[in-house]
Amino acid sequence: MDVLIRQARSDDAKAISRVIVAAVRESNGQDYPASVIESVVVNFTPERVIELLEQRLVFVALLDDEIVGTGALDGHAVRSLFVAPQQQRKGIGQALMGQIEKAALERGVEALLVPSSLTAESFYARLGYRLLREQLHGEERTLIMTKPLSPL
Repeated sequence: MDVLIRQARSDDAKAISRVIVAAVRESNGQDYPASVIESVVVNFTPERVIELLEQRLVFVALLDDEIVGTGALDGHAVRSLFVAPQQQRKGIGQALMGQIEKAALERGVEALLVPSSLTAESFYARLGYRLLREQLHGEERTLIMTKPLSPL
């Protein structure tokens, strides 16, 4: 399986939105109430994704020219890492994180923070991230994780 990781473009917004909404509903839906899921979904409309593309360094993962994953670097934080449900557990998220970590190192970031969902905690732990603290926002519980980066 050859995954291509590249920087996202504005014409990717609909596909990015589709991937995120599907992942949030199918994967995160097991760990969060419907009200939390829907409050997250409204933050990732194609229009909102276009706004995020202007604020963050966003990457997409492509399989056979189809966007199947996305993730972003926002300063020293990883944001919005999602993989289409049918493509999860195939190394796509790890490939995206590799690209994000490389971009962070190139920008002089010494440690990354990840506001992780409960769903993704074990994924980030496998990549060397450790729990710093928990954050509650209403019913939404987020795990703030970190990993020091070392130059290649």
